[in-house]
Amino acid sequence: MIFKSLYELTKEERERIINRNKANFDNIFDSVVKILRDVREKGDEALRYYTKLFDKVEIEDFKVSREEIEEAYNKVDYKVVEALERAKENIYYFHKEQLKNIKELRVERNGVLGQIVRAIEKVGCYVPGGRAFYPSTVLMTTIPAKVAGCKEIYITSPPTPEGKGNAATLIAGDLVKVNGIYKVGGVQAIGALAYGTESIPKVDIIVGPGNIYVTLAKKLVYGEVNIDFLAGPSEVLIIGDEFSNPNYIALDLLAQAEHDPNASCVALLTSREKAEEVKRELEKILKDIDERKEIIKEALKNLAILYGELEDLIKFSNEYAPEHLELFVREPEKILEKIESAGSIFLGEYSPVPIGDYASGTNHVLPTSGFSRCSSGLNVETFLKKITYQKFDKEALRNIKDVVITLAEAEGLKMHAEAVRRRLRE
Repeated sequence: MIFKSLYELTKEERERIINRNKANFDNIFDSVVKILRDVREKGDEALRYYTKLFDKVEIEDFKVSREEIEEAYNKVDYKVVEALERAKENIYYFHKEQLKNIKELRVERNGVLGQIVRAIEKVGCYVPGGRAFYPSTVLMTTIPAKVAGCKEIYITSPPTPEGKGNAATLIAGDLVKVNGIYKVGGVQAIGALAYGTESIPKVDIIVGPGNIYVTLAKKLVYGEVNIDFLAGPSEVLIIGDEFSNPNYIALDLLAQAEHDPNASCVALLTSREKAEEVKRELEKILKDIDERKEIIKEALKNLAILYGELEDLIKFSNEYAPEHLELFVREPEKILEKIESAGSIFLGEYSPVPIGDYASGTNHVLPTSGFSRCSSGLNVETFLKKITYQKFDKEALRNIKDVVITLAEAEGLKMHAEAVRRRLRE
């Protein structure tokens, strides 16, 4: 843990905080390439081999049957199903509002220029398993695709030790009415979605978070299909002033830390006194934690609690570009105007990250490791294509011919110029 004034950070400490969790694929590159190649060449045979190797189960039919989905409803508490239903409604509502702001375009300048919007046809949603299963990620990845109008949506997620689909994950997929759910995870799932196999269809875009192997696999199949972005371990940065509650800040740091031993947690406070209060609260709460305690303790090794002037904390946050940014200050809306980079922002102490993780309606699939400097989180637009068009008559073509012919000939592309010139000789 780093606990000190923002102004006392060494260059190395600052770089370590800012450049957290930069993925190093060197040690896994060859194995990921081999798995993808095997899936491309051998299809379901490779999926069965790697599922047995990594998940320790033998699966003949990867597609989840209707009977298995019905069985899932009998395994899950009805309160969980109700919670998924309510979360689904909120997520649908927000993403439908997003869609309203994505416009087609038609303007007249010389000829007619325009833009039409079309949905990507086939979508693959990767839903992680392993340490935990994430039915909420089913909702977050599939609903914006549904709202966008994508025709086919498929889910892949690792099987349970019994060779089944996780019950809550299956229910979430059923509530959204996806076209298929498949019991396969890891690199092999990404390969299946990218290339297609006998049982799993090839898609046009793959979205969703995953471990470093899944992340590299997505990177390697980009170009064969589109992807959302490369997401790493979860992270939070909290800015608190003298009015902030140190207990809430400590709770939210721990909530993020329980995700993953590589999770990144940063608290930026406006005074040393407040920073010390947060540190004391962390230590106090940690004593009473039983579940996932080792994961939390490992993640907290990377914790940074820093203090300084508010304006400098904001600048540091923009440089850090967090996945989740919590503004626990007296007037968070005023600070919001100064934020340049963040995946999702939570304003005020009654807006903790978990509401965005599950039920507020915004999406929880967000850029990490500073990628929010140049990327948005998952949204309806992720699943849309913008196609431009133009319509010129002869007079409009004549008005622009000199520009086109001059530039075409400057680039040495004679037939480009002739394609325009000869039309105007007729």
